[in-house]
Amino acid sequence: MEYSSNFFFCCFLLIIITTINIRAATGVSSHHHHHHEKNEVSDYASRPTKLFVFGDSYADTGNVRKSLANSWKQPYGLTFPGKPAGRFSDGRVLTDYFAKFFGLKSPIAYIWMKFGGKKVRNGMNFAFGGSGVFETSSNLLPNMSTQIDFFEKLMTINESIYTKRDLKSSVVLVSLVGNDYAAYAARSGATAQGLQSFIPLVVNQLAANLKRIKEMGACKIAVTALQPLGCLPRMTQISSFKQCNATQNLAVNYHNLLLQQAVSKLNNETKDSSIFILDLYNSFTTVLNQKGDYQGDLKFENPLKPCCMGINSGYSCGSVDGNGTKMYTICSDPKSAFFWDASHPTEAGWRAVYMTLKSSLEQFFKF
Repeated sequence: MEYSSNFFFCCFLLIIITTINIRAATGVSSHHHHHHEKNEVSDYASRPTKLFVFGDSYADTGNVRKSLANSWKQPYGLTFPGKPAGRFSDGRVLTDYFAKFFGLKSPIAYIWMKFGGKKVRNGMNFAFGGSGVFETSSNLLPNMSTQIDFFEKLMTINESIYTKRDLKSSVVLVSLVGNDYAAYAARSGATAQGLQSFIPLVVNQLAANLKRIKEMGACKIAVTALQPLGCLPRMTQISSFKQCNATQNLAVNYHNLLLQQAVSKLNNETKDSSIFILDLYNSFTTVLNQKGDYQGDLKFENPLKPCCMGINSGYSCGSVDGNGTKMYTICSDPKSAFFWDASHPTEAGWRAVYMTLKSSLEQFFKF
């Protein structure tokens, strides 16, 4: 039986690129105890020295070309750094908060490496918004394997930007949140049965990538689980941003179950726990249900409604018409919204997610 195009695209299609209807996301876990935001990793003698990042738009900090991405257009970057800078949000994203936990500076985006100077000492971000483990955009965006190739090249004798020792003393963030499924949905003849067979292929390729990174020398790797795609604004718009689509989240749960099994297998093979799942599903759900962070510092009145949206279905956040007129609306205070656009959290949203994730990060990363 074939999925209706509405269900299929609502289930997986995340649009972040103006000319490519594909999108991306990332993860976190939802345990929450007492935390003080300043006290991240306190053991400075043994904390990671660099952060390396692979994946998509929940992690990308400026790799996608300006001609392709809304992330380089107004009003993106409104909160931080105050202008569009390639992040798919009004401000900081998952990578920035993940780096903060370790007391690290957010690593430079790969395409800006030549202008980075000493910034390469902080590590590097190879994530490209809209990418996946397979091809998602007719080769316009490097998939995760190619991103790892980029990194591997920087470790060769000819380049020698990084060494295996650098990787051993670093932490790796891997973000994968659904662009492969968007690309699958865009194929003609996509079916429910085909999707059921495709999800294991995606997870298996992700697991192969994790194994490769590990074999390159990484000792600590965090990989995102899929967030609840049925709760993204582009999916909840049909209910006036009032209700998540539970049916859509079933496929997400299947992906996450397979990921959990794959990570357990990889960790068992080497008798260590070097790979950790950032449970974005539970962390997003926790924040959305609480309409804010658990400390009560952040409040999201209608957490499913995005701050920035197109004036109608033909436009999106950042769209302008032929005369340069804005074809989008923006809320008065991005801090009051969990979602920035149809698919991505605001900086405040990411901060709330990070706070729910923090205790599980502390439990795993015992540096």
